[in-house]
Amino acid sequence: MNIDDFRRWSRRAADWGVAYRETLRDRPVRAQTRPGDIARQIGDTPPENPEAMEAIFADFEKIIVPGMTHWQHPRFFAYFPANAAPVSVVAEYLATAMAAQCMLWQTSPAATELETRMMDWLRQALGLPEDFTGVIHDTASSATFAAVLTMREKALKWRGNSGGLSAAPKLRIYASAQNHSSVDKAIRMAGIGEDNIVRIADEGALRSMRPAALEAAISADLASGFLPCGIIACAGATGMGAFDSVDGVVAVARKFGLHVHVDAAWAGSAMICTEFRHLWAGAELADSIVFNPHKWLGAQFDCSVYFVRDPHALVKTLAIKPQYLQNTSRDPVHDGEINYSEWSAPLGRRFRALKLWFLLRAYGLEALRTMIRNHVSWAEGLARKLAATKGFEVVTEPVLSLFTFRFVGDGCGNIDALNRDLITRINDSGRIYLTQTIIDGNFVIRFQVGGFETSEADVDAAYAAICEMVG
Repeated sequence: MNIDDFRRWSRRAADWGVAYRETLRDRPVRAQTRPGDIARQIGDTPPENPEAMEAIFADFEKIIVPGMTHWQHPRFFAYFPANAAPVSVVAEYLATAMAAQCMLWQTSPAATELETRMMDWLRQALGLPEDFTGVIHDTASSATFAAVLTMREKALKWRGNSGGLSAAPKLRIYASAQNHSSVDKAIRMAGIGEDNIVRIADEGALRSMRPAALEAAISADLASGFLPCGIIACAGATGMGAFDSVDGVVAVARKFGLHVHVDAAWAGSAMICTEFRHLWAGAELADSIVFNPHKWLGAQFDCSVYFVRDPHALVKTLAIKPQYLQNTSRDPVHDGEINYSEWSAPLGRRFRALKLWFLLRAYGLEALRTMIRNHVSWAEGLARKLAATKGFEVVTEPVLSLFTFRFVGDGCGNIDALNRDLITRINDSGRIYLTQTIIDGNFVIRFQVGGFETSEADVDAAYAAICEMVG
């Protein structure tokens, strides 16, 4: 591809992207394909000779697009959103065109310094204290992994990385049963072992971890010779939006000198609205926090923000600097140079700060607050409508823009099977897309509003689709 071809196809791709967004409402939300349908249309062996871009692009439209679930669809109400506001897509074009590897300050100074400033902009937007700083990760899973590694090293007095875990005491990490599976994965990867996650009983409508039960579990582990190393509190869990009492968790943690990490991957974005901050009261006292601007703020995936109170502990846990990464021309200590590859597990880093800069400048915090407030209001309205509709019950009330419900009909028969069939028919219709969870042993349907271009009419359309699929 020469420079003229590059220009032509870049324009073609951008035009395709605009047309794609314009026609999303005309497309089924979830891919209407069966396993293997796409693979059968792709060659079994790689080509030996070049193929024309016209043919490649035509196959993209014919083969790939029909097999995609459309996450930017305004009637995507499943999981949590992975939003991509148009302005962040434009920024991603630019970052992709430059294709910088932003591992060190010297490999892209602007990327590093913009990241530092964007982290502070977001800190201010969330109302966090000035002693928080941080780094942009790909996803919350990576940030939680970094938090668990830091907990481990602090508890082992920084000997785990060098000496390994074979001679170390059994470590324990405490979490709510509502926490995301990424917590389990991080604890596995850190060598602590899934059996050493202590699940703390929850209570109340928000399914909060019980501080008294947490304190009792830590005391019992100490008496049994275990080494507690940290607590992971959830702020907006995936299933039904559970929020731990972070201030209560922090109070217990301080009694034992434990690190507290707050997983606010979805709900953290809502904390740009002051009226929702009571839900994570105490987060400002935690040691680390993660939230995903790519979920609800509109940043092109992937973009996860990891705040830490003590960056030195994070760097001490993760940094390795061989000679080929040394900067021989400057004095990084006295010049205040930051190398963000030392703040995360991967060495290679993309230029993720650019899309945040474009997004925050193009929309401003107040427009983003209005979007989030609308989503919360629309979810609450739909929950009320379903609760008032014969045969439906709201199982968990809205937490921000997420609630769960089920169809019980006349109360006879297998209600779980009834709802499994209902959600299958809803999703197979392509009109909307929903996912499920288990609440108190019962199969329930989740509904969350979070699409960047979702309107109240789209939520109304969801109500119609749900009710029609019952009949």
